[in-house]
Amino acid sequence: MRVLPVGRITREREQSGGAHDRRADHRGRCTSYATIPASAERASYAVFAEEFASWYPSEYTWSQDVLETIGMEGREGGRCFECGPEGFWIDWGRVPAWNPPDRLLFSWQISPRREPAPDPKKASVVELRFHEEGPQSTRVEFEHRDFSRHGEDAEGYREALGSEQGWPYILGRYSAAFD
Repeated sequence: MRVLPVGRITREREQSGGAHDRRADHRGRCTSYATIPASAERASYAVFAEEFASWYPSEYTWSQDVLETIGMEGREGGRCFECGPEGFWIDWGRVPAWNPPDRLLFSWQISPRREPAPDPKKASVVELRFHEEGPQSTRVEFEHRDFSRHGEDAEGYREALGSEQGWPYILGRYSAAFD
């Protein structure tokens, strides 16, 4: 299963007949969707949140090859965090909405310069919705929005996260966790 890169609007049919769509639009957001071969409970809570460290690319963390863990606390008000060597700990977001297996919402408190952005007013928002289409089939809708909160570099940041090396790569790693 592949998640298409977030970039220009693209539609593709796989042999199984599943459609994928990805977009980076001029309204300041990146969107994508994919069909995952798992229940909504497994796709949302178990793999996306609980097993976050198993699929999120360590090369996209501050700790990189010495990363100990990265994850999110599975509750409303929880923290998104990274742990590295010798007690290194950094929060990179918050979880304002935690409704597995239907919806996860977290703030993206990482600046365009890849620095922590502790002010929640300067954070963009990532939302995932999980729609169970069958016992082992879930449509995952992804949206990263409110890039304007990142200030003057917002558009370049949206473009970078929408490029092949941004969310498409990250979501591809998430999708591969189901292979």
